[in-house]
Amino acid sequence: MFAADGHPVCARQAPPWECEWDAGDDVVSHNIRAVAVLADGSRLVDSVRTEAAGFAPAVAVDVVQVAATVTDGDGRLVKGLGRGDFKIFEDERSQEVTHFIGAEAERELVVAVDMSGSMTAAMPTCREAVKRLLATVRPVDHATLLAFNDSVFTVARRDATPEARLRAVDRLRAWGSTAFHDVVLRGLELLESHRGRRALILFSDGEDMLSHATASDVQARVEVSATPVYVIAQGKGMRDERLKQVLDRIAGVSGGRAFYTDRIDELEGVFAEIGEDIASQYLLAYAPGELARDGSWRTIRVDVSGRSKDYGVRARQGYRAQPRER
Repeated sequence: MFAADGHPVCARQAPPWECEWDAGDDVVSHNIRAVAVLADGSRLVDSVRTEAAGFAPAVAVDVVQVAATVTDGDGRLVKGLGRGDFKIFEDERSQEVTHFIGAEAERELVVAVDMSGSMTAAMPTCREAVKRLLATVRPVDHATLLAFNDSVFTVARRDATPEARLRAVDRLRAWGSTAFHDVVLRGLELLESHRGRRALILFSDGEDMLSHATASDVQARVEVSATPVYVIAQGKGMRDERLKQVLDRIAGVSGGRAFYTDRIDELEGVFAEIGEDIASQYLLAYAPGELARDGSWRTIRVDVSGRSKDYGVRARQGYRAQPRER
């Protein structure tokens, strides 16, 4: 049996032990896995990861999307706002809000769960916390469930039933190392193919150990993405200031949040907070005027002070205006 990136490709009962698979037009990294079931019932398993051609960030910035979360002076989420309540500034120049989607619209989510060996003791509570988060997914929403260790696996596709997602979580077992950077890129890749409100939720207990992608690759991808990223860090991520800076940067630039907890029993509250955060998210869009595609960083500021001076907004901090592909 052969699988690619966690998806079955083919099964062969007799030689030749091979099959064809369309890897797509882009030269990106893939995980190829082969499982042989022998006559005596034993199994042989091997996998190989192909090399990518390198990451080249690109984004069409004719329209810039911004996911925004609004809180009041007491930190409570603010719902029920309309397009006229928001003002957007790019490099402190006012922009017209051309598109607006309120908090009731459907959401596209990717939830990625670390199942590396260092998660062994935490997996029972982690599985329960993830199931509670998935229970907040509404019928109109879509949620893809990824798991990662040495590789990134899709364990429940976006069209899976709620029951199937919960069964997939129950099957998660800890083993292997951690490919954190790879799962960030994979999650953003899945989400960027969908329009509308979306979010990437990452739960990891440690520093990247095995990815083909680098921290710079992740940073570059986040800078051209309109997807908020939520990170829950444990283990070394709680203590290593360099790693915390990376996680804070990923979440902050994207308009998401990074959470740090060294108590596994606190995860349920963290996931509940993220679920409520995403449920209260507004999606805005604008068409930048006088846009020079020179690769420069453009700052974004979202303001709702016209409704209340106590309101605060969390949104992506900006984007990088990449030249058009030729």
